[in-house]
Amino acid sequence: MAYGPSHWGALTVFVAGALAVMWLGRRQSARQARRFGRVVGVITAAIYAAAFVNALFPPDVRWSVPLHLTDLATMVTAYAMWSQRQWAYVLTYYWGLALSVQALISPVLTGPDFPNYQFLGFWAIHLLVVWAAIYLTWGRRMRPGWRSYRFVVVVTVTWVVVTMTFNTIAGSNYGFLNAKPTTPSLLDVMGPWPWYVLVGAVLVAGVWAAMTWPWERLRRIEGEGP
Repeated sequence: MAYGPSHWGALTVFVAGALAVMWLGRRQSARQARRFGRVVGVITAAIYAAAFVNALFPPDVRWSVPLHLTDLATMVTAYAMWSQRQWAYVLTYYWGLALSVQALISPVLTGPDFPNYQFLGFWAIHLLVVWAAIYLTWGRRMRPGWRSYRFVVVVTVTWVVVTMTFNTIAGSNYGFLNAKPTTPSLLDVMGPWPWYVLVGAVLVAGVWAAMTWPWERLRRIEGEGP
């Protein structure tokens, strides 16, 4: 239940984990970071694979196709931790810190509560994505830029177009792009469909720009140093 004991417990774990990965990332050597990233990448991929297989029973195009942005974010996060490639990192950074965090604040929890495996799977996936973004940014000091911003906007818009088209054909609602979730969320204050999609897109683009500007400013200041 949102903002019940299990939700607050998960948020407490999130804060503790965020502090831990920042502390760890700053103290690792490159070799240690590579090993740690590969271990976490494999764990993330394994948890996602288990969740994906669970969604196949019974198989249905309305919920068994990996088209939620969470699906893409989790797969990209696993690769970002394994490889620490810049393109995978920036997707994890923008998707994780702007969108997965929103899922932590207002989770779509319609299934069983803690300690059910579906509850644990939901939180494990979302927490790992956000922790990875924090670890790579403030632990390993990887950085986004305006080029990264443009890349993520193009990828995300492509996902929106493809997913909305699929939803229309299949009668599904991946990404909540064709209807709002039944549980309370920030989409409730953005108007009816399709306006909440447009409002949300503009809001997210603005938030991503705000997440980019400080790093570009810092890069410029460092470049002007003595």
